[in-house]
This record gives sequence, structure tokens and C-alpha cells, in this order.
Amino acid sequence: MPSPATAPPPAPASLRRIVAASLIGTTIEWYDFFLYGSAAALVFNKLFFPDSDPLVGTLLSFLTYAVGFAARPIGALVFGHYGDRLGRKRLLVLSLLLMGGATFAIGLLPTHATVGSAAPVLLTALRLVQGFALGGEWGGAVLLVSEHSDRAGGNRRGFWASWPQTGAPAGQLLATGVLSALTALLSDAAFESWGWRVPFLLSGVLVLVGMWIRLSVDESPVFKEALARAESRKQEAEQPPLVAVLRHHWRDVLVAMGARMAENISYYVITAFVLVYATEQADLGKQTALNAVLIASAVHFAVIPAWGALSDRLGRRPVYLLGAAGVGAWAFPFFALIDTREFGWVIVAVTVGLVFHGAMYAPQAAFFSEMFATRMRYSGASIGAQFASVAAGAPAPLIATALLADYDSSTPIALYVIAAALLTLVAVGVAKETRQRDLAAVEPTAAATTNASAAASATGSAKTSPQASA
Repeated sequence: MPSPATAPPPAPASLRRIVAASLIGTTIEWYDFFLYGSAAALVFNKLFFPDSDPLVGTLLSFLTYAVGFAARPIGALVFGHYGDRLGRKRLLVLSLLLMGGATFAIGLLPTHATVGSAAPVLLTALRLVQGFALGGEWGGAVLLVSEHSDRAGGNRRGFWASWPQTGAPAGQLLATGVLSALTALLSDAAFESWGWRVPFLLSGVLVLVGMWIRLSVDESPVFKEALARAESRKQEAEQPPLVAVLRHHWRDVLVAMGARMAENISYYVITAFVLVYATEQADLGKQTALNAVLIASAVHFAVIPAWGALSDRLGRRPVYLLGAAGVGAWAFPFFALIDTREFGWVIVAVTVGLVFHGAMYAPQAAFFSEMFATRMRYSGASIGAQFASVAAGAPAPLIATALLADYDSSTPIALYVIAAALLTLVAVGVAKETRQRDLAAVEPTAAATTNASAAASATGSAKTSPQASA
């Protein structure tokens, strides 16, 4: 049997199976996560915070929504550490179990009318579990595909790695579709009484499907090779992945965090806060707002692989910069079109916003993967992505709702999105292009020169492979 270092690369069929496994798993995880956001905008204010003014209740509901983001960096640290030590696959199975279990439990929760103040406490605790699981999910899913496509995908890593990213709009599509169908079929009283529980309980079935698929895929060959090299030099003390990331890749972590600002903030304003703005400010029905997000999410799903393929041709940075500039420029038209109260224009507003968002989200998987060395890649990519989410996605609906309550206008919200876009333009603008990098050969950037010199002194030659530092 061939060793991990000499095993043949997976065939394209294997790569497609791995892509499918990552996509289905991330779809289920994002379905769980976004389902909470939609429910927070539509019913949780009444079910868990009934004594508050409707807009205040929505603020409190979004506050529990933001709590999930606070747990994502912890998930990134824990899953990143063990994912870099034990492998990507095991941690992905665990994240799916945690997320699905928490979502299913939310569907069984008693409301404020039944248990009083204990209801929002239990809701918040389960939201923390969701955030912890998602903090570890994203990095593992995109790395599993990126590292497989490094060998089997030719020069199409951006395209293949963008497919797990479509799990976000697919999950949004599934969550919004289920909610939209229920609100159409049920009366408001029935939906608020028991109908809202159905999509949460459905998560249990979806998790079983995801588990069956994820258990069938192989570990990343790039990780196997790095692990084999680490085992061969076991006598050398190996730094914990987190320490190694902060020592060698701290600049890359900052770039990743900056890159996430516009992407994360714009997405949650466009898909979560829009449900509040459309129903509370523009006096549109819940069904109208949900259907607009539903249609736009389908387009979002379709354009992400196209943007990923374009990043293989033009580079990660140009495509990412286009997306950041686009969401900034679209901020004012977005709200102006919703204010028309015309369903067609609401669809245009959300769809164009998500198309620009896709230009950032599609190359992100390959871009972040290419920044970090293999034995610290899970930690580095996860930390950069999830720590930014605390400052970006977590408070975005909360800030937008508070601005609307204080100013009764969309102008400060649009300026908020524009400020995030400018920050991302600066971060990605100063980053290096990564499109041509071999993932197995990425070195710890801050110490690459020092390590090379030390190796040359010790061996008296330059035979050390650049892969040894990965």
C-alpha cells in the first residue's frame, strides 16, 4: 500500500465527490444558522421577548442572533487546533453533529409564554452551540476541497473551492424556502403557535443525510503528506497551530479579517436585516420579503462558481476588489429600490447586492487557503474568517436595526455598509496575489528566510524542499 506521501492524487470523480460532500454539509450547517436569523427577524421577538415594543423585541432577538457569532472564534480556535493536528474530516463530522443537534433542540424549546425568562436563556445557549460549530465548519470544508483540488483540479482551485461557498446561499435558499412555504400555507396564528418549529425539526433529517455523505470522503492528501513529514521528525518540538499562525502568519490573519468586513456586513444586511426593513419600514408583507430573498439566493448560488472560475483567470484580488467596490456602490440604490414597495424592484435590490457579494465570497475560500502553511492552515483560515465575524456579521443586523430605530432612515445604514467596503478595499489592496501558489509548498511567511538559512547551515546544502516547512 502506498504511503501518504506517495499516494496517487484523487481522480476527478473523487474530487467531485469531495466537493459534493463539502457542499451538502455546508448547506445543512448554513441552513441551520440562517434559519435562526430569519426566525429572529420574523417571530422570535413575539415568542421569546413578548413584553417589548416590536422593534425593541426585534433588537433583543437579533442580540441572541449575534451571540452565535461570539462563539464562532472559539470554535475556530478549537476546531482549527485539532483540525491541523488530527485532520479535516473528523472535525467536519463533529461540527455537523453539534450544529444539527442544537438546531433540532431549538425546535423543541418552550416559549416565554410557557417558561418565562428561561425561554430566551435556553435559546441563547443553543445559539452559542450553533456558533461554536459553524466556527469550525467553514475552515475545514473549504480546506478539504482546496487541498484536494491542488492535485486533481488543475489550475481551477478557485472554481472548485468556491463550491462549498455555495452552501451559504443554498442554506439560505432552503431556510427561506421552508419558512416562505409555511407562512403561505399557515395563518399567522398557526405559524407563531407551532409552524415555526417545523424547519428546525427538519434539521434532524438533514444532518443524517450529511453525516452519511461526509463519512464517505477521504482526508486531504496535502494534509496527509504534511502529517507524515511531521511524524518523521517527531523529535523536533512542533509549535501549537495557533502559536505558529500568530508567529508566522499574523499579517495574513489581519488581511483575512479586513477582507471579511464588507463581505460579512453586506450579506447580513442584505439577507437578514432586509426582512426587518421591508416589513417594518416599507410596510411589505413577510411573504414578499421572504420571496425576494428566496429568488436572490438562487441567483447567488449560480454566480458564486462563475466568480470562482473568474478568479482562476484574473486572480483572487481583482475579483474580490470588484465585489467590495460593488456592495459599497450599491448601498444607497439597495434601500431606494426597497422603498418603492414594488416586488420586482425589491428582487432587483437584493439580487444585485448578492451578486456583488458573491464576487467576494467565491474567491475567499481559495484566497484564504493559499495564505497559510498546511500544518497551520485550518487554524489560520478559521481565525482570520471567524474573528472578523464578531466585528462584522454579528452586530450587522443589530447595528442596522438600531440605526433605523434612532434615525428612521436608511441613510446611516447605507453609510455603514460603505465604510465596511472601504475597509475591505484597503485590506485586499495591500495583500499579495496567491492564485499561483502550490498549497503543499506554502511556507510560514515570517520565518521562511530564517528557516532556510538554518537548514543550509545544518546540512551544508540547499537540498531542503520548500514543502518541508509546510
